[in-house]
Amino acid sequence: MRVITGTARGRKLKELSGLETRPTTDKVKESLFNIIQFDIEGRRVLDLFGGTGQLGIECLSRGAASCTFVDIRKEAAALIRENVALCGFQDRSRVVQGDYLAFLTGCREKFDLILMDPPYASEMLEKALTSAAGIDILSENGIMVCESAAEKVLPELPEPYRKGRDYRYGKIKLTVYHRGL
Repeated sequence: MRVITGTARGRKLKELSGLETRPTTDKVKESLFNIIQFDIEGRRVLDLFGGTGQLGIECLSRGAASCTFVDIRKEAAALIRENVALCGFQDRSRVVQGDYLAFLTGCREKFDLILMDPPYASEMLEKALTSAAGIDILSENGIMVCESAAEKVLPELPEPYRKGRDYRYGKIKLTVYHRGL
């Protein structure tokens, strides 16, 4: 698992052992960053289900102003800190070890880009989407990108949020949400 491009290009990131964490595949990661490539530089990013931190780190490598990583597992939060340090992004990163819903409900800041890649078999993605929209944590013209199983149907969100395109890659789907003014 490597950083694709930017200031940390080629840097190999550490991974968690076991099957509890499922890192985004290289093909899907490249496609994701092709979709949002013009919406990263200078932006505040939230990597809500951090895992290894690879998605948020890729954003930092591509010029994001900052990234907040959230993961409930102690070993995942520690690994994210390690990977952030490997790439030299400590000054633009914050790692929160905690529950995603507790983070969302207690958060008092807005983000320009939110990345959500929770365990596929859970209902966490739907809960995170509706909570993020209800709390209105996304800045004007912000984007949320969700990774899920291809067959999962994600909800429509209330205005000013709108569901954009789905992008399918075999058994994986990326869904993009936009926040209007």
